[in-house]
Amino acid sequence: MIYVVGLGPGGPEQITPRALSALEKCDLIVGYKAYIELVRPIFEGRKELVASPMKRERDRCEEALKLSLSGRTVGLISSGDPGIYGMAGIMLEVARDKTEVEIIPGITAAASSASILGAPLMHDFAVISLSDLLTPWELIERRLRAAAEANFVICIYNPASHGRPDHLARAAAILMETLPGGRAAGWVRNAGRDEESFGLTTLDGLKEAPIDMFCTVIIGNSVTRVINGRLITPRGYRHPADGEN
Repeated sequence: MIYVVGLGPGGPEQITPRALSALEKCDLIVGYKAYIELVRPIFEGRKELVASPMKRERDRCEEALKLSLSGRTVGLISSGDPGIYGMAGIMLEVARDKTEVEIIPGITAAASSASILGAPLMHDFAVISLSDLLTPWELIERRLRAAAEANFVICIYNPASHGRPDHLARAAAILMETLPGGRAAGWVRNAGRDEESFGLTTLDGLKEAPIDMFCTVIIGNSVTRVINGRLITPRGYRHPADGEN
């Protein structure tokens, strides 16, 4: 048996009871080394913890399958939700019909970051990753333009890293082909963890924000506003300005 478990933002209080219950059933827990450290305080000395480096997702899943087929119950962990840029899809592809796999959802970065900024996801929104490790940049550009044209609130995952420090600036420039630079926006770093920080800005102002790989960025739609220091998108479907870019 393999449980693919979402840990949420990272704080132990944000791991769901269902996720903890699944991990308690496991003989060992497998994951990227940074995520293993998130559960170490809970399971150190009680569960075998197997860490692996970044960019070894398929190898991690194949190891989990091998361990499961040997008769052990395995927990494969992701931060956030395992079905959103996580391990669920790869694990299901690798396992096929060889062992039972159960997906345990978690709080994803879009939801946790939105709650810190206010309520920016109250209407239709798009989630776009700027990582071009698995997605060609040309396709990312098409998705950015389509989301801007459709007046979605836009939630950006993987906005920058050491290897691609200019991706967010490039994305903002693409969005500003359609959207005004003054569009309300916000960012959250290390949502739900001890080092949490956040800020409100504008689409054009994102280029000055301290954005890195630990951040999530949210860009409002045409009716998103900052009210009393909170980023808010009205819920109504017939707001006078809705539908305008």
